[in-house]
Order: sequence, then C-alpha cells, then structure tokens
Amino acid sequence: MKVKIMLGELIKSKAISLNQLSYKTGVRRAALSELANDKRENINFKHIEQIAKALDISDIREIITLVDEEQSTRYN
Repeated sequence: MKVKIMLGELIKSKAISLNQLSYKTGVRRAALSELANDKRENINFKHIEQIAKALDISDIREIITLVDEEQSTRYN
C-alpha cells in the first residue's frame, strides 16, 4: 500500500490553480506541484491542514488515500 495525495484531482474539481492555492495556503507552489504530481516523498501535515482549510474540506479522505502499489504505478 502507498499513500496517495489527491491534490491533482482536487484542484481540477474545485477549479483552482496551483498559484491560487499557493496564495490561499501560504505553501510554496513548487511544494504543491510536487504533491499534485505525486513527486513528493514526505508529507508535511501542516500543508495538508492548510490545503483542507483553503478548499473547505472537512474529511481528510478527500485529500489522502491509500492505493495498492500496483495501482499507484498506473497513476504516474
């Protein structure tokens, strides 16, 4: 199993750009881009909290999910 950050899907569904999200959260755009593109190895939970607040998300499962390693390679 692997943790997957669903940020790419979220920004599309919420119709917000990474630049706008960066402004709302105070998180560097580069860090958000890495999360959105599944390029980040470590998760800063403060960033997840800031993203949830900015996108008005109350259920962490909208942001983070567990996927099978085999499925994970299909997303990339």
